[in-house]
Amino acid sequence: MRILKPRAAQPTVQDLTQVPVARQVVGMAVPIAVGMVFQTLHKLIDLCFVGHLGNQAIAGVGAAGNMTFVVMALTQVLGVGTGALVAQAVGRKDRDDAKLVFNQSLAMGVAMAVLTPAAGYGLAPIYMDQLAADAAMAAAGTTCMFWYLPGLALQFAIVGMGATLRGTGIVKPTMLVQMLTVLLDATLAPC
Repeated sequence: MRILKPRAAQPTVQDLTQVPVARQVVGMAVPIAVGMVFQTLHKLIDLCFVGHLGNQAIAGVGAAGNMTFVVMALTQVLGVGTGALVAQAVGRKDRDDAKLVFNQSLAMGVAMAVLTPAAGYGLAPIYMDQLAADAAMAAAGTTCMFWYLPGLALQFAIVGMGATLRGTGIVKPTMLVQMLTVLLDATLAPC
């Protein structure tokens, strides 16, 4: 006799055609807004602790932080495309296409996660030398960027996975991940 094991509970894909539009907007906007607040707190916590290291450190971290905007632009391209394509597939009830989009998004995220540190470690000293006002600022910015690059690289996979969830109408897990990263940053920032 074969004993069947119970399957683990999976998040339910929401049929967004059966929910009033206003409720959908609020249900998705609130967790996204909370996530954005936590992203802002993330930056404020970093600045609070770096502020104690002096002017060169603040300027170096600020200059290195410019790369955040480049990565954010690239991740938005990946995230918006993934979210839209997954939402279309879910709307068509085409689970195979949704999986294909997710897999392609994850593959692109992994490729960018490898390319980002490779390019960053090679180009960071040149970038900081051109941008920095003096050698101390360039050194602080380069050090900050070297430590920051792995986190920037991971953004691609995280954004691809979060966009896939949002495309299915599930937004709370991505907000929880952002909250956990802020708490982790607040814990590690003094170090």
